[in-house]
Amino acid sequence: MSRDSGPSPQPATPVGSTGRLGAERAVLRLARPYLRRLLGAGLLATATELAALALMSTATWLLMSAAGRPPLDRLTVAIVAVRALAIGRGVLRYTERLAGHDAVLRIVTDVRTRVFATLAARRATADQRSGDTLSRLVSDVDTVQDLMLRVLVPGTAAALVSVLAIGGAAVVSPAAAGVLAVGLLLAGVALPVLATVLTRRGAAEVAPLRGALASDAVDLTHGAADLAAFGATDAALRAATGRADRLARLERRLAATGFAVDALGVLVAGATSAAVVVAALRADVSGVLVGVLAVGTLAAVEVASALVGAARQWSGLRAGLTRVAALLTAPTDAPTAGDRPVPTAAHHVRLDGVRVRYREGAPPALDGVDLDLPPGRRIAVVGPSGAGKSTLAAVLTGAVEPDRGRVTLDGADLSAYRVEELPRAVGGLLAEAHVFHATVRENLLLGRGGADDVALDSAARAAGLLDWVRAQPEQWDTVVGEDGGQLSGGQRQRLALARALLAAPGLLVLDEPTEGLDPAAADAVLASTLAAVPADHSVLLISHRLSGLAGFDEVVVLDAGRVTQRGHHDELVAAPGWYRDQWLIQVAAEQGYLALAP
Repeated sequence: MSRDSGPSPQPATPVGSTGRLGAERAVLRLARPYLRRLLGAGLLATATELAALALMSTATWLLMSAAGRPPLDRLTVAIVAVRALAIGRGVLRYTERLAGHDAVLRIVTDVRTRVFATLAARRATADQRSGDTLSRLVSDVDTVQDLMLRVLVPGTAAALVSVLAIGGAAVVSPAAAGVLAVGLLLAGVALPVLATVLTRRGAAEVAPLRGALASDAVDLTHGAADLAAFGATDAALRAATGRADRLARLERRLAATGFAVDALGVLVAGATSAAVVVAALRADVSGVLVGVLAVGTLAAVEVASALVGAARQWSGLRAGLTRVAALLTAPTDAPTAGDRPVPTAAHHVRLDGVRVRYREGAPPALDGVDLDLPPGRRIAVVGPSGAGKSTLAAVLTGAVEPDRGRVTLDGADLSAYRVEELPRAVGGLLAEAHVFHATVRENLLLGRGGADDVALDSAARAAGLLDWVRAQPEQWDTVVGEDGGQLSGGQRQRLALARALLAAPGLLVLDEPTEGLDPAAADAVLASTLAAVPADHSVLLISHRLSGLAGFDEVVVLDAGRVTQRGHHDELVAAPGWYRDQWLIQVAAEQGYLALAP
């Protein structure tokens, strides 16, 4: 969580409908470039089912005709046809799966890329926990694959085969074709509707529950120590277990419903086949063709029954599709970016009347803030928690666009520059900087990819990390663990600070760079950090500690998003106000700490 950025931003409101069919439309728009591939997969699926239907009918005719012991030459064509259809069905099935998966995996890649870009561009909110985000990126996006392969392709094939089967039966017996049409309507329309009605409510709860369980897994794993410290482990486990039990009950109920509908499908197939036989006999159809119609009916109804499975899949996929569609159709709150290159010279950054409001009607996180940061200037920003300090850092780095006012870099709006080049001008150590599961060297080189060992030494020395690195058996190749789990809090903070120093942007933004360090170490690290910054580079320090700020050109006090005091450290200590009060409290507290220290 941000320590002081004021009200948390809320998720953007989705644009467009994600109601009954809106989710499918939003996803299927991405399928347009691959329409030919999907159409080919659908036609191959239809050909596969037709081959299976023709194989059953031809084999039945062959067996019944062979019972009369006709000359062998009368059966040769049927024998060859059976062999060709048996081989062809397998080849068509393989080709259909290959074509279908090729098209669908391309679509899923696009969807996952769009979802990832949307999540990455959004400001994190309390509702976008890492477990739920992972669920959206993995299981929810996989619903797009299931929509194509388990709903659209087999559903299209079943509909086409049903129409052709009715047409084929009509050639033999119009009455039998009518009975077959009724049976196929029951199997391909009535039963799918019944399956949808019975499973809709339960299926809608499955995707959110899976997302909640993914979040539970993350919370229970990463928050195990905090839960144990506050005696909340059992309560958290009970809550997670309750959701898991609820999900298991829902899935059992959905499975039982599916079994019942499938059983009805078997009954419909048998009844339809019997009715077709009766209709054919009444129409004086020959015995061999009656047998062909009976077996063909069973095969056709079985194909149509695939629509039941497609309907169940569709009911189960809708919640996940809606969650994906909400991301695909929602505007991000990412800042706009231009195409202007960032100059290589020292930079002059200004904030003029900047206001940031995260929610309509809520107090602004920043309100009318002015800052002037020419090359070489050093400004410290302090204030109580929730004053808007981290929001200020986000505005400077381009992560948040102000609602009002301007942020300029060398006279041009920040949004006019290429977003990928902005970190070279403005960057640094932001709140809760992430440490990657990689080596110390790889974490540092994220700041400047081509840095050599001399530059690594310099940055690590300034951050107070070099002695620890040299003491490790693997030194720069020491793996720090997931989220820096193999480091202490102080080492993790020093590593992130060294990375920011190695990047060496024109304006170095440091949000609580000495967080987690004792007062003496914090003062030493701050002094060495400032000494390592080139003279023509500017610095903006965000800190809750007031020690060490005497060397800054200006100290700005924020409270509730507004600048309430500004001036040199000595001036602010001499004047009544928040700064002097906080200075006296911190001096007394640190003197007491030093007196108690061994």
